[in-house]
Formats: sequence, C-alpha cells, structure tokens
Amino acid sequence: MESGTEHIDLATITDRMAVKKAVQSGNVEDAIEKVNDLNPEILDTNPQLFFHLQQQRLIELIRNGKVEEALEFAQEELAPRGEENQSFLEELERTVALLAFEDVSNCPVGDLLDISQRLKTASEVNAAILTSQSHEKDPKLPSLLKMLQWAQNQLDEKAAYPRINDLSTAILEDSAV
Repeated sequence: MESGTEHIDLATITDRMAVKKAVQSGNVEDAIEKVNDLNPEILDTNPQLFFHLQQQRLIELIRNGKVEEALEFAQEELAPRGEENQSFLEELERTVALLAFEDVSNCPVGDLLDISQRLKTASEVNAAILTSQSHEKDPKLPSLLKMLQWAQNQLDEKAAYPRINDLSTAILEDSAV
C-alpha cells in the first residue's frame, strides 16, 4: 500500500514465471500450453508471438540434433505462416539455415542458438501476458526516474530547490551549496 501500486495477484506472477522458465529452459511446448491455460486469446490474437514461439521450438529441435523432426516441423507448422507474412518467411529461412552448418558455433546465424534468443522470446511472451492482464509491460520505476531527472533539469533553469543528485540514495541536497 505504501508504494502506491495496485494489488497484483501473486498467482499471476507465478504463472508468468512458469511460462518464462519453460521458454528459457527450451521447453516451448510446455510454455505454449501454459500460455493457453492462462488466456487462449493471447496466441490467437498475436500471430507474431505465436510464430516466435514456434520458431523457438524449431531452434530447440535443431539444438538437440533432431534434424528430421525439425525439417518436418518447419514444413508443416512454420512454412504456411511464412507464405502469409514475408518477415516470418525471412526469419524461418534464417532459422533453417542452422541446418546447413556442421559447426553452428561459427555459422552466421549461430546467434539463434544463444541463450539470448531464449531470453528474447521469453520476454516477448511475458510482455504479451502482462498486456492481456491489463498491466504495463514495462516497470514504472525507470520511467519515473527519467521523469524526475527531466523535471529537475527544467527546474534548474527557473528556481532554487532541494535537488536529488544521487538517485541511489535519494538524499535531497540544497542547491545553494
């Protein structure tokens, strides 16, 4: 109550963390199932998010050396989406290119196998869940601190006032000193 934030149901945080953990550990099917359990409309109304989850699933199949399964999955699930959307097709081609290299650590698209790709997908899913629950997808504190900096810069030109110079301590300092 003191922070002035609205009440957030802890179960929704736990659910989002479970989805995020599933994506980050490479268990995309489980993540999709959890998202659909939370709110089936999230993936239905966000084709880009669904494509990125399916793309991550393809990446995981390739990472685990399941080449035939990866090719079949790409043909059946992702290729039809690529025909509908040019950017999806480009991303699919980039992902399937992983199969052309024996040493993926030195290939030009090897970054897709990096943990940062999983984190990017997990973050995208998390933002979509927050949006569906009518929460802001970005934390408020960084924008409030930027707003404080801006307001202080505006005030510097007009008046003397107690200023916060170090945001980590939030100690008010007299501007006359």
